[in-house]
Amino acid sequence: MNFQKVSLSAGLYFVGVPIGTARDITLRALDVLASAEVLAAEDTRSLRRLMDIHGIPLVGRPMIALHDHSGEGVSARLLKAIGDGKSVAYASEAGMPLIADPGFELGRAAGQAGCMITCAPGPSALLTALVLAGLPTDAFHFAGFLPNAKAARRAALEALRDIPGTLVFYESPKRLAAMLADAGSVLGRERSGVVCRELTKKFEEVQRGTLEELAARYEARSAKGEIVVLIDRNRSETVSEDALKIDLVQALEALSMRDAVDMIAKAHDVPRRQVYQLALELSKE
Repeated sequence: MNFQKVSLSAGLYFVGVPIGTARDITLRALDVLASAEVLAAEDTRSLRRLMDIHGIPLVGRPMIALHDHSGEGVSARLLKAIGDGKSVAYASEAGMPLIADPGFELGRAAGQAGCMITCAPGPSALLTALVLAGLPTDAFHFAGFLPNAKAARRAALEALRDIPGTLVFYESPKRLAAMLADAGSVLGRERSGVVCRELTKKFEEVQRGTLEELAARYEARSAKGEIVVLIDRNRSETVSEDALKIDLVQALEALSMRDAVDMIAKAHDVPRRQVYQLALELSKE
């Protein structure tokens, strides 16, 4: 038995759960699931299955479903339980709560009500994919799921074109090929991308290539499972000095010269010496 029954104060306990392999759960997360007086989950069947694997009994405790189609009454019920002095644990279907997950509204409401909120952290498909992709991790932007409609999806991608960091998306297997094709059209067909599929599971797969290559690959064969798509930052060869100067001025307002120079050089993929010389000129002005 890997868990311990512990005394939990009244409050909301977010619990990170595995994204695939059931053993990728922390001992603290098991303790919280074993000890909370009320359990809430995006998918109650998934949470029950996980608890069964680790031998955690429900012993009459309520397990309440909280998902995108739950009414406001569910959150109100959970907040009332906390107000009555009970500990409430919430787990998403997989990974960390609130990351592309319906737990956000509950967390915000609990914070506004002055409830104690804490988290037993665990796996995340977002961070796991970043580790495996081999793309820069010094700066990244998580955009969640793109819109279903082609025009809206392209508009969303256009807004992300010049973000100075790796772009990360969750995507449906059915839309993967179309999403990659649209990303290539909007962001550049030669831009590097990575598709991570079924992370930590038996058929884990990481595919790398240009957006054009990846789109063709998944157009030719269908994909299955949970998918994370990562796209390299814009590495256009011509970055104007005016653009560098604007970004550098903003960075210098919050950072030391050294840190600002490092950040801008990495963000625009230009030599550090070039940015440093520009910073020296700005300091004289």
